[in-house]
Amino acid sequence: PPLFVGFLRGVDFFWTTTNLYQETLFVGGLVLAVFLAMDIILHRREAGAPKIKDPTPDTKVRIRGLPNVPLLAGVIGAILLSATWKPGVAFSVQGVSLELQNLVRDAIILALAFLSLGVSQKSHRQANNFHWEPIAEVAKLFAGIFICIVPVIAILRAGPDGALAPLVSLVSSPTGEPNDLAYFWMTGALSSFLDNAPTYLVFFELAGGDPQHLMTTLASTLAAISASAVFMGANTYIGNAPNFMVYAIARHRGVKMPGFFGYMAWSGAVLIPIFLIAGFLFFG
Repeated sequence: PPLFVGFLRGVDFFWTTTNLYQETLFVGGLVLAVFLAMDIILHRREAGAPKIKDPTPDTKVRIRGLPNVPLLAGVIGAILLSATWKPGVAFSVQGVSLELQNLVRDAIILALAFLSLGVSQKSHRQANNFHWEPIAEVAKLFAGIFICIVPVIAILRAGPDGALAPLVSLVSSPTGEPNDLAYFWMTGALSSFLDNAPTYLVFFELAGGDPQHLMTTLASTLAAISASAVFMGANTYIGNAPNFMVYAIARHRGVKMPGFFGYMAWSGAVLIPIFLIAGFLFFG
């Protein structure tokens, strides 16, 4: 989501690919190494346990719901349309500017979603144990988060004139040069608790908001903001909507999941040390 926000703000589609691949490979590689080490340790502990055979017969793997594939392509097309088509038409609703291309994009995506419900067989969703409860739970939670985040974002956008001026001053040196490591950690800290997409936008604007300037002269600053928003959105369940979605689906299936602070204990033990290394290595 944060990179999509950057794309809508004018960041080139492949800019993040060419400028963040080293950070992504480094962080992803270390996380996978930790996972592999834990998997090996737990597997060895179960070496003496009796083998449990699957009582169900083997079945062929099949993909159903193929009519949804072109609908997914339509979603991607709607997103690309909103980023490339700029008619310069906007509507003001309660002081909020709604641009025409974004309204068209959202209308197309909603239409495709309803079309998907119509063309998909209910038996496919039932076989996949699909339920609306996890989606409704996530929607309620993030509706509350987005309402509460409005004043925080407004304060941050006020920059040195806002109530958080001391924090805002940390991202720039006395000479006015951006401090990439500070951008990395401040963006990450807020992305962990305020959702990483709007947090990305706040620091994008704080860094100047000019995509061409950020992609060239301040490329390292934009890289710090982008990497931090993406990586540290995984620090909590509420850092990114899919995090809580996975939690809600797993819990609905009867899988025992750690609580909010329990999850933070795991992310703090595994992710924070990796982010410390990545921050100083790439942005220090």
